[in-house]
Amino acid sequence: MRAMWKGSVSFGLVSIPIQLYAATENKNVALRQVHEADGGRIQYKRFCTVDGAEVPYAEIAKGYELPDGEMVVITDAEMAELPLSSQRTIDVLEFVPLESIDPIQYDRTYYLEPQKNAVKPYIVLRDALHKSSQVAVAKVAVRQRESMAVLRVHADVLVMTTMLWPDEVREPDFPFLRDDPPQIRPQELSMAGSLIDSLGEPVFEPEKYRDHYREALEEMIEAKVAGEETTKPAAVTAKADVVDLMAALQASVDAAKKSREPAPAKVAGSRTAVSKAAASKTDESEEDTAAEKPAKKPAARKRAPKKTA
Repeated sequence: MRAMWKGSVSFGLVSIPIQLYAATENKNVALRQVHEADGGRIQYKRFCTVDGAEVPYAEIAKGYELPDGEMVVITDAEMAELPLSSQRTIDVLEFVPLESIDPIQYDRTYYLEPQKNAVKPYIVLRDALHKSSQVAVAKVAVRQRESMAVLRVHADVLVMTTMLWPDEVREPDFPFLRDDPPQIRPQELSMAGSLIDSLGEPVFEPEKYRDHYREALEEMIEAKVAGEETTKPAAVTAKADVVDLMAALQASVDAAKKSREPAPAKVAGSRTAVSKAAASKTDESEEDTAAEKPAKKPAARKRAPKKTA
């Protein structure tokens, strides 16, 4: 991994120099825009809408558009002069329980690595944070954007997750929330709870799941590279609209239980189709061998001695 940012964690009067690394990466298959007829890549050029000339990247500035269409031009030099106290500092503000923060506010996650002369204070903060069962709420600026952030411990490393500001989280404004709620029968609620229990797991194990779409796309690309024909995958059967909620819940519970039943154990002494075929071939070979050998003459029967009177 390559460090994308260097700064420090400000913890009271303690300053811990750190390096910031992106903790996640996008594994999507990169696809280019090309001309379907010949595979030529599509390119975009930056043109000015006023004079029609192509503009080099060095001459591109930022602009804020007013309601009347006028543009306020802001240069990089003017952006750099803005006061930003958290530009190179992760400023810890308070400590709160993790469950008090709704995950909807989470944005991006980063690993924090201590610089060589800051390993000890880094470990002190890490262990104290882990022991407290709390997370640190901080303020930080990354890539000319100031954000709130959460510091927590993951895999013996301090992890920082930036958060959205409160006004960046939309309010759910849906008509059904303003309508009178439908009447829910206790049996329906109980059956829904049974479905949750049947699919319940003690912990989340992400390794159990795979990105089937990405795998299918990679296989299609490999087949095209090898010059093989690709086959269209079978269409997924669309689920019917829910008519009877209780029946649908019951069917879901039954399907969940069936999918989690252990595979039936093989009966001792039973043979699979492969072993049966092998045994059949063995029997046939034994019969052929016996037919090729000359038949042995039966042994002469001994006469029983006559009984005397």
